[in-house]
Parts: sequence; C-alpha cells; structure tokens
Amino acid sequence: MFVDKATIRIKAGNGGDGAVSFHREKYVAAGGPDGGDGGQGGNVVFVVDDGMSSLIDFRYKRKFCAENGENGSSKRCTGRSAEDLVIKVPRGTLIRDNETGRIMADMSDDLPHILAHGGRGGKGNQHFATSTRQIPRFAKPGFPGESFEISMELKLLADVGLVGFPNVGKSTLISVVSAAKPKIANYHFTTLTPVLGVVRLDDERSFVMADIPGLIEGASEGVGLGHEFLRHVERCRLIVHVLDVSGCEGRDPIDDFEKINLELANFSEQLAVCPQIVAANKSDMADESQITRLKNYIEDKGFPFFTISAATTSGTKELMDAVGEKLSTLPPVKVYEAQPVSQEEWIRKVSNRQEFDVEVEDGVYYVDAVWIEPILRTVNMEDYSSLQYFQRVLRSSGVIDKLLEMGIQEGDTVNIYGFEFDFIN
Repeated sequence: MFVDKATIRIKAGNGGDGAVSFHREKYVAAGGPDGGDGGQGGNVVFVVDDGMSSLIDFRYKRKFCAENGENGSSKRCTGRSAEDLVIKVPRGTLIRDNETGRIMADMSDDLPHILAHGGRGGKGNQHFATSTRQIPRFAKPGFPGESFEISMELKLLADVGLVGFPNVGKSTLISVVSAAKPKIANYHFTTLTPVLGVVRLDDERSFVMADIPGLIEGASEGVGLGHEFLRHVERCRLIVHVLDVSGCEGRDPIDDFEKINLELANFSEQLAVCPQIVAANKSDMADESQITRLKNYIEDKGFPFFTISAATTSGTKELMDAVGEKLSTLPPVKVYEAQPVSQEEWIRKVSNRQEFDVEVEDGVYYVDAVWIEPILRTVNMEDYSSLQYFQRVLRSSGVIDKLLEMGIQEGDTVNIYGFEFDFIN
C-alpha cells in the first residue's frame, strides 16, 4: 500500500534527576555533598532510508518516545545518557510541526536531522554547597525533552514528472525508457500510485522520471485520484505533458492540455510556471491532420512538441534526449529549507514551562503546575535549605504572588500534588 501522508507524535527523553548524596568514608568525618548529575535524555533523530518507498510504517504506530536519561548517583557519578531514537523515513519526506505548520526538515539528503532534543540532566547537590550552606539536601530535576506532533508528507524526488489524463500512455512511456515496470492496461486509473524510473541517456547522464497517476478535471479540488498525488509533481524540474493525439478516448487533446494545465496552476503557482515538454502519444493511431493541428497549437503556446508512439517506441529516444538537454539548463530538484522557530512560538513555549493554576476548595489552595512535580522529587522538605530553595522557585515563578492575589492568609493550607504546608509570607 502506498501511503504518502502521516501524522505522529514524537517525544524526546527527559534528563535524569540530580542526586542528593553525601560522601561516607572511614576516617572522613565530613565528606560533604557528592550527588552526581543526571544523564542527558535521548534525542529523536530522523534519517533517510532509500529502502523505504512510502510512509506505511506510520499508519498504525503513531507515538515515538526516546528513553530518559538515568538519574545521578553518589560519588559524583553522572547518570548514563540515553540512546537516541532513530526514525527512518523515505527520501523526499517533508516534516512539519502540526501545530504551527513550520517546516522542521526536508529529508532529501543523507544527514541525520534532530527534530526533538532530549532534556539536560539535573545538577546533583554537589553543585549547591557554599560557605554558608554546606549540607544542601536538594538537587535539580532533569529538564523535560521536547515533544511535537508532526505531519509527514512524501514528495517524491524526481527530475521529470509525467502528467496527463488517464490512459494516454504515461505508464507505457516510462516502461520503455526506463527499467520501471508499472501495471499497464487499457482502462482508466490503471496506475494507482506514483512510479519512479531512472532514464539513462549514456554512461554519464541519467535522470529520474515519475509517472503520476492520471489527472482529471477538478483534480486540484479533490476529484479523482490525481489530487492525492499532485504534491509529487511539486519537486519536479520539468514536466512532460503526455497527450493522446489520436483522440481514441473521445477527448480532444487540445482541451485535455488546457484542463490539465489549469489543474496544475490551481494546485500550485510554481507548477503553473514549471517548464514543460509536450509529447503527442499514440501517433501510430492518428492521421496527419490530427498531429498537425495539435503541433501548431502547442508550438504557438511556446512549448516544445514531440510526436511519439510509446507502444512502438517511435520518437521516444528523441524525446528523452530533449528532456536530458533541457534538464542540463535547469536548477536542481527543489529542497525546502527548514524554518526557524518564530518569536511568538518561542515565547509561548517558554511561558508554558511555568504555567500554573490555583483553585480554592474548603479553604485549601490547590496549586496545579506540571513543571513543579519533578522539583518536588528532588527537594527534602525536612531540610531548611531545601525549603528555602523550593520557596525561591515558587516566588520566582509567580505562584506566591498569585496566592496573595487570591487572598491567602498566614497559616492557610497550600496543597501541591499532595504535599501540604502552612503558608508563611
């Protein structure tokens, strides 16, 4: 099954928590804090696999999570950093942030792309010892890894795209000029998925051609099969527009030419100006007047015109030579540049890290803040310096100010994920 669109969620690993530990050794009375740092969380890395031809692997598995870094330990030992999670995709996959539509990566090269970075490990209590605080009984939690819902769209990497109405001979053409073996039959929509073939002109020159399933009128608006595959034409450097010059299907090739070009223009402005070569196929079934009429019309429009018969291979070599010559003058296959995070998105992400909500129920103030949970894990609530550290976190994040704004009084109870304490300003 050919699947060229998928939406998944990726989550990088969280950093490991820093450790609270003190050096214990015979004859060493005051060894001091020696809690190690947490390990780095695993990244989510995307790489190209040329053995893959569709996104079907992501049809059922929709969530991919990297491992978390290990927590620090005693003797200043840093926790083990997690392995990266490597996700393989077909070449030509365009990856976007599903929330913002931002292009995160174009998987058209052989370089690995890190799309979600793992969280840094938290600092152990060895880092918080000072001349006045020699026994720190707290450490910092690991930072959370990045998380995204992403949409993946496969846009085939082909130099040349074959377009045209169904049953005009595109599949036959690609089968005789390359090693591709598409299904060929005398009925519409024989080709249900794009087919790639390598056309070799000589030992040093070759190009990739894509047979795009037949377009029909209204394809850009979702009619027929063609609208599903128009995206695969977008990267093409050159379009070979195949027409049935014989009109054996009861259609006028001039009318077909205009309708297909209208669909290309409606789908993308770039496709409207993409260079074209017109191939008048099934010439062995047409009379001279039909060929002359179509040739005059196409050349008046300014497009190169070639008369071919894919079934007998007549004229196909001349067409491919002309395609190769034209490609030598065109820029390389389009590659989309990754877009940086916008200022608005960055501000939103930073603000989300310290979002919280406070509700009052039966005189108890309940603080709901996901980011506080890992901090609670690393704070010793029976130690005065730890409590001071936790109070600074609540004050710098605005929780204390919010409680005061809601009218909290000295001695009122505050509950943070089950940890309760009396409020003292």
